[in-house]
Amino acid sequence: MDPVVARHAARAVPRYTSYPSAPHFQAGFPEAHYRTWLGALDPREPVSLYLHVPFCREMCWYCGCNMKLARRYEPIAAYVEVLLKELDLVAAALPARMTISHLHWGGGTPTALQPADLARVMEAVRRKFTIDGKAELAIESDPRTLTAEMTHLIGALGFTRASFGVQEFNPRVQQAINRVQPPEMVERAVDGLRDAGVRALNFDLIYGLPFQTGPSLVATVSAAAAMAPDRLALFGYAHVPWMARNQRMIPEAALPGPAERAEQAALAAETLTACGFDAIGIDHFAQPHDELALAAREGRMRRNFQGYTTDRANTLIGLGATAIGTTPFGHVQNLSETRAWARAVEAGRLPVGKGLAFRGEDRMRAHVIERIMCDGRADVGEAGRRFGAAPDWAAESLSALGDLVADGLVVIDGPEVALTPRGRPLARVVAAAFDTYLESGAARHSQAV
Repeated sequence: MDPVVARHAARAVPRYTSYPSAPHFQAGFPEAHYRTWLGALDPREPVSLYLHVPFCREMCWYCGCNMKLARRYEPIAAYVEVLLKELDLVAAALPARMTISHLHWGGGTPTALQPADLARVMEAVRRKFTIDGKAELAIESDPRTLTAEMTHLIGALGFTRASFGVQEFNPRVQQAINRVQPPEMVERAVDGLRDAGVRALNFDLIYGLPFQTGPSLVATVSAAAAMAPDRLALFGYAHVPWMARNQRMIPEAALPGPAERAEQAALAAETLTACGFDAIGIDHFAQPHDELALAAREGRMRRNFQGYTTDRANTLIGLGATAIGTTPFGHVQNLSETRAWARAVEAGRLPVGKGLAFRGEDRMRAHVIERIMCDGRADVGEAGRRFGAAPDWAAESLSALGDLVADGLVVIDGPEVALTPRGRPLARVVAAAFDTYLESGAARHSQAV
């Protein structure tokens, strides 16, 4: 990678799946506030639903998610019962029966549920909500533990998209991250889901892993692309052992440095575009026919807690321990400890752990940051007019981009700020210039690339 780009890419900044970002959510946020927000939603507008399952059958040492290792099914079965009760509480707080435009199961590993329990929850969702006929129904899975019975059920329940964590196919890297899954295993899972009628597949890949090299990642990317997924996400490994204890098993001396990470990201991106994928945002790639690629070309792509999306809903309701949601009034996050989450639900309370009500310029800055992250450009003048701000509201943020402008990575033309093709990997760095919360807390972030 260009050494100038690599120098800026070493900055530690948020991933901006929300603004303000999750580390700034306030603990002890009143449950009554969230209940009021849900009740004030416009019943004519769609909502998205996110269901979080924090259980996995195997521990991946690179993982930074809120997850629990479950070798027995009893804890998962108990979790499902509470999830159903939380669904009832949320539905009762809404002003009417709402329509779902997107539904996403994440984790953890949602397919750690037994097929009968996944079917029960989906049946409950359909009782409480109307699922739009064009809604995307997505579920994450682990090819190491996906069974034929679950594969068939995913198709029978009408899921339209499934996601796999491929990460890296190199055996040495797989051993170092405790996720051993040869390409043949992934291919069998892919074939099974397609045979079951799931028409769209996503793969996740990671760069910056221990013992990973540019050539090993290129080989992985090529093998993954040959399986023809509709979308590929290429994430930089975020080494945060102070937050994720399992990452302490990662040999830090084997991690590539900033320059090597940047080079890996560039090589992987070049390989994917050579395989016919469109580059989307900062870390996604899609087949040209895929709806995400179409949305990116037309300037209507969005970004939320699940990453890049075509969903136009302004409300995302999160269910399950640690699930995050957003409304037109602010963000909320459920209690992360499963027992505390369960106690709150059993007591008839929405299990809110943290939250943040929008204030001041938050929504305007969120709009600008989202456009930078999605389009690589933003019109701060248009944003100011839309939200009723003074014409010079962004002067300080634009001034903070001076070094990037001088290095030819950003262009500022009147009220418009745009990343140059050379600077596109630095969208998170440019977005950070508009983040007034960034210096106000002690949160630690991963490097930009």
